[in-house]
Amino acid sequence: MTKRLTFATIVALAVSGGSALAADLPSYKAPLPPPPPPPPLWTGFYAGLNAGYGFGTTNQVNTASFPVQDTLAALTAPLSPFLVSNFRFGSSSLANTGTANVNQNGFIGGGQIGYNWQFYNSFVAGVEADIQGAGIRGRGGYSGVGADSLNFANLVTVNRTAIGSGDIQAGIDWMGTVRGRLGWLALPTLMVYGTGGLAYGGVYANATHSAAGTASLSVLGFPIASLGAPVVPGTARYSDTRVGWTAGGGFEWMLMPGWSVKAEALYYDLGSATMASSPVIYMSPISIPFLGIGGPLAANVPTSRIKYDGVIARAGVNYHFNWGSAPIVAKY
Repeated sequence: MTKRLTFATIVALAVSGGSALAADLPSYKAPLPPPPPPPPLWTGFYAGLNAGYGFGTTNQVNTASFPVQDTLAALTAPLSPFLVSNFRFGSSSLANTGTANVNQNGFIGGGQIGYNWQFYNSFVAGVEADIQGAGIRGRGGYSGVGADSLNFANLVTVNRTAIGSGDIQAGIDWMGTVRGRLGWLALPTLMVYGTGGLAYGGVYANATHSAAGTASLSVLGFPIASLGAPVVPGTARYSDTRVGWTAGGGFEWMLMPGWSVKAEALYYDLGSATMASSPVIYMSPISIPFLGIGGPLAANVPTSRIKYDGVIARAGVNYHFNWGSAPIVAKY
């Protein structure tokens, strides 16, 4: 009996001592789960305003004039066997052939809307559409000279001279783009991006082509008379909506939740336009209707080719609605 009591006492002491030792051991806690990824700053719709300046890159406007009438050259052609020199058909057209420097520059401003999708934390893809009013304007002029002579057996000489000039204006009244954007987040709030896509815009051009023509008569080298030919100027008007392309890049900074500012540069190319003028007409200085003398002596049609391209440098501000879904997060 005593042995049983002693054994029971030992067991009780061992159990109570083990519990006390277990209570003194340090407890173990599982590690905390990793924090969730930060919410996307860039995913969602946005809208904003922009303003900047456009610089034309192709400023040369080439004008070539094509002859459609030269009465004196046609009338004297049968005399060629007796002539030392004869009039060249359409020589006066050289007076309205030349190159004008038309710098198409000016302010531009409007608005944009778009959607961004932030993925793999550091990349942003999106699409943006914008439309702007434009004051991109340019004006320039050219000058030219055309001359020839008729010489009959070195006895009678008639010299013709035409001095011409042209005034050309061109520009863009409005412009819009629809572009894709692909950006990289150098910082969570700073995106560097490239962009490119469709460009379209309303373009215009106006031209006035004028000239002065004279003819002088000499006999055996002695001047006898000189006459001026009245000239009817030629004019041209052009306007159209042209479609082309654009590409460029920039950066955008999320300066506070929902608001960002951006700066970008875009090259645009709306193609070329060819603008034909009404004829530049040289009238006869002498009119004798019953002899059929008078009316137009020569006529030329100036045609100008204008390029609408350039670079836009602009800044803007956007408000982000953040209606998009969370970005894709890489798992490790």
